Amino acid sequence: MSIQFKHAGIWLLRLIAAFILIQTLFFKFSASEESVYIFTETGMEPWGRIGTGIAELIAAILILIPLTTWIGSLMGIGLMSGAIFFHLAKLGIVVKNDGGLLFIYALVVLICCVFLLLINRQRIRQLLKNSGIIKL
Repeated sequence: MSIQFKHAGIWLLRLIAAFILIQTLFFKFSASEESVYIFTETGMEPWGRIGTGIAELIAAILILIPLTTWIGSLMGIGLMSGAIFFHLAKLGIVVKNDGGLLFIYALVVLICCVFLLLINRQRIRQLLKNSGIIKL
């Protein structure tokens, strides 16, 4: 695989994850009917909606910065794991007749973040080794 193709693929993963995370912020911060419904059903309205929005904004920014992509990816994995859990445990895959779109977005972001984390595993290992947390 050429370096240019790999580099473009990594940026595509970053852009997809960050775009979806940022695109949903408007709905969280404007208290759209769907967002209020979701966070009311999960018992976290309004603090969970606003807090999740802030965390997703931070994750998106970190994903777009090459040196911090791995941190944003970890955050994205945690956030999307929570979203998927609530879809499966409480909300259902389809929420307010969205056809499962929010669930699919969560899966797409999760998959992108997992791949980004795997791509950055050497950087993470080196940071852990340099900090003395682990001996390799």
